[in-house]
Amino acid sequence: MSVTVNKIPVSIIRGGTSKGVYILENDIPENQDERDKILLRLMGSPDAKQIDGLGGSYSVTSKVAIIKKSDNPEADIDYTFAQVSVDKPLVSYKGNCGNISSGVAPFAIEKGLIKANDGITSVRIFNTNTGKIIEADVKTPNGEVEYSGDFAIAGVPGTASPVKLKFVKPSGTLGKGLLPTGNVIDVLDVPDFGKVEVSIVDAANPLVFVKAKAIGLTGKELPDELNAKHEMLDLLEKIRGLAAVKLGLISDYTKSAWETPGIPKMTFVAEPEDYVTPDGKEIKKENIDLLSRMMSMQKPHPSYAMTGAMCTAAAAVIPNSIVNQVIAKNFDTQFIRIGHPAGILECGADFEMKGNIPEIADTFGFRTANLIMDGIATVRL
Repeated sequence: MSVTVNKIPVSIIRGGTSKGVYILENDIPENQDERDKILLRLMGSPDAKQIDGLGGSYSVTSKVAIIKKSDNPEADIDYTFAQVSVDKPLVSYKGNCGNISSGVAPFAIEKGLIKANDGITSVRIFNTNTGKIIEADVKTPNGEVEYSGDFAIAGVPGTASPVKLKFVKPSGTLGKGLLPTGNVIDVLDVPDFGKVEVSIVDAANPLVFVKAKAIGLTGKELPDELNAKHEMLDLLEKIRGLAAVKLGLISDYTKSAWETPGIPKMTFVAEPEDYVTPDGKEIKKENIDLLSRMMSMQKPHPSYAMTGAMCTAAAAVIPNSIVNQVIAKNFDTQFIRIGHPAGILECGADFEMKGNIPEIADTFGFRTANLIMDGIATVRL
């Protein structure tokens, strides 16, 4: 049997609460079928353990960022996000990962695509998946990326240097505006369950929001608890699949896990309540503005997607949206506190009301990143 051996320069970077492989676009094939074969083999998919690759057996550790210098006059670099399925021979380029986005600017600086300033380096990133610009501010004392610092994010042990991410004009990644169905509230008729009210909002990534209590949940559920509820996982995927049909992404909701596994992202929300994280930390309701839980590739997200936070911030300022209905009264739009499984994520939105619908100028938040490994991966095909 003939085997082709590929030696590919890669970096492994923790971006926010995700971990991914970062690659220069010139180092992998341009042809998408060939590229997908490389990425699947690189990550060790399909295999639940990803034992023969760089993946970490979870959707949040099976991600790839593909980077090149940009020809776009409004950007410094282009960034393509690839979600590599753990257990399916599938690579999805639909939507973006905000957590992985936080490692893009440091990687570009490390690889010499961007000349760093002495102090703060601002990098304009064009995300090819969504057609949107992300502005990243990275600390670069003496012209080098600073990874160490005293900033902590829930879901990551220890502290690191903050990376500010601003998603500029994030609405309409699908080309249909902030409310891609034209409605603040849509009613989905869910087989074997009944009618469910949702808000389908598209900012940074499209999300479908439902009230936790509408589907028999509290909003305080932790990932292990949800993973044990197979019927609930099926229900959440049905709702997500029906929303995908509403968005025109697929025609058959039962095929959502294969045909559009990454978007829209399923999210259920509730009013603030006390809860305890998996590591025993107590989160008090007065320290959050809402409870929210996200799904990632049909599994509960262990913390919260950054693009999910950006969309949640946008949804919060839409009058009468599902998020707006449950969020704390008189919340600060510049400091929205999302209570997720691992703790609290702070984000915000700049916007102007145009009638009853906000025009979102940008959404923003802070993440951290850490360069774990820089080297050569061997991929045999």
